[in-house]
Amino acid sequence: MSPLGEGVLAGQRRAIARALTVVDRGGGAAAELLRELFPHAGRARVVGVTGAPGVGKSTLVDALALAVRARGETVGIIAVDPSSPFSGGAILGDRIRMQDATMDAGVFMRSLASRGQTGGLSRATAGTLEVLDAAGFQWIFVETVGAGQSEIEIMELAQTVLVVLAPGLGDDIQAIKAGILEIADIFVVNKADREGADRTVRELEAMLNLVAEPPPWRPEVVRTVAQDRQGVDTLLAAIERHHGFLTASGRLGERRRRQAEALVRHAALDALDRYLRRMVASPEWRAQIDAVIEGTEDAATVARWVLRRAGGIPAGQFGDGVQHPDP
Repeated sequence: MSPLGEGVLAGQRRAIARALTVVDRGGGAAAELLRELFPHAGRARVVGVTGAPGVGKSTLVDALALAVRARGETVGIIAVDPSSPFSGGAILGDRIRMQDATMDAGVFMRSLASRGQTGGLSRATAGTLEVLDAAGFQWIFVETVGAGQSEIEIMELAQTVLVVLAPGLGDDIQAIKAGILEIADIFVVNKADREGADRTVRELEAMLNLVAEPPPWRPEVVRTVAQDRQGVDTLLAAIERHHGFLTASGRLGERRRRQAEALVRHAALDALDRYLRRMVASPEWRAQIDAVIEGTEDAATVARWVLRRAGGIPAGQFGDGVQHPDP
């Protein structure tokens, strides 16, 4: 175990911060650190929080963190912010909206830039989650970017997924047909003191009643006013009930398996991304791109060539039953 890994397991905040920076940068150092920490992860309660911009996700996470801390349990927060398409940086405004919780010594927050990653998360999210888990945080809240209907990757990492809506934003009717609602374990109607909250709740309940067969877990609908801490204890109780259902039904193991699969996939994609970043500076890469421009090779054939170069995959082993010669 490296000194950095030992510091993370001991819960040293400086070591945790350094470890998260290593993971965010990626590369061999991140892979080695995560390999050390992996056996010590898998104990935290992971709650995903997603929804459209403006529904109050950050304020809700802040309120939930304070409610958990009132019970004496520790909290890690991962907040993913959208990135600039030019610099790759992010404003990280979630940190501003979570000042109450982040002032608590039992709360550790990490902001991540999405850096163009689709699905509402950052490529470093899985590794960041693993570090905070190994560090001993009992609860970890993961807030997605807030880009809308495409944010479904959170269901792969979280045990309980909260889909947050707010009345008066024009997303109540739209949300009923949005794919994002299919991943919800709990619906949160935040800003419930606003006009239209009753209608939003009724429409959600009506949508849940439309299913032909009752699901094993019927998502609950909870009202909150996160800014005033109203309904947060009720929401925390709903999260506890969902976790109890997962445990009693054996589905918690299924979700942990899905999380493990996501961790492997994220690690593989990260390794391939790093390989591509190195390859784009090579003469071979430029020659292949020139061939695509000139029309002598198609993009799919060159992509297969890249994969074979990256992992030594034999020709014809891409699952399509076709023998693909090197370009």
